[in-house]
Amino acid sequence: MYPNPAFCFDDLPRLHQHLRDHALALLISQTSSGPLISHLPLWLDPDEGPHGTLYGHLVRSNPQAQALVAAGQVLAVFQGPQAYVSPAFYPGKAEHGRVVPTWNYQAVHARGSVEVFDDPERLLTLLERLTDRHEAGRAQPWQVADAPADFIQGMLRAIRGLRLPLDSLQGIAKLSQNRNGTDREGVRQGLAASNDHDAQALAALMTSPLAPRSHP
Repeated sequence: MYPNPAFCFDDLPRLHQHLRDHALALLISQTSSGPLISHLPLWLDPDEGPHGTLYGHLVRSNPQAQALVAAGQVLAVFQGPQAYVSPAFYPGKAEHGRVVPTWNYQAVHARGSVEVFDDPERLLTLLERLTDRHEAGRAQPWQVADAPADFIQGMLRAIRGLRLPLDSLQGIAKLSQNRNGTDREGVRQGLAASNDHDAQALAALMTSPLAPRSHP
């Protein structure tokens, strides 16, 4: 990830919140034949280790599930809201025309050395934690125990768990901080007026007290 200092953030609570809000990650590992990538939800334990620890699971038939045993360090990418920024959003377009399109977004890269495990009790605990996290807030949350025990045992035999203690977290929030205040406000208004949910989310981020300041 291009670490433009104007867009980077390293506040740990904010990084952890992004991981919780955008739990579906791209898990990337390297092999002698090239990179392997899987899309999977990861659960964060924020108190395990200095940067937190991620947990998830892969189906055994996924080649990455076996490759992770010898993978060493892996990268998990958590993509957040993203949207196109039109030159028409900039008030400066009418003055000098020296503007081009761009793309705004927020994402976090998480790195660490992965551990793969098959123990049924650990896997069951992992499934319960993942389920409880994502069923929270429902009027009648589904629980793993709602399914027949023999069915769950069969599912456990079909997956491999992974534990990823985090060595580093790198956040980037490209929110037009490289523009002056007038152009940045134009971008915020343009995104806020969109019917696209991601564009609206980015507009809200631009007004957050956590957002880095724009250039003068």
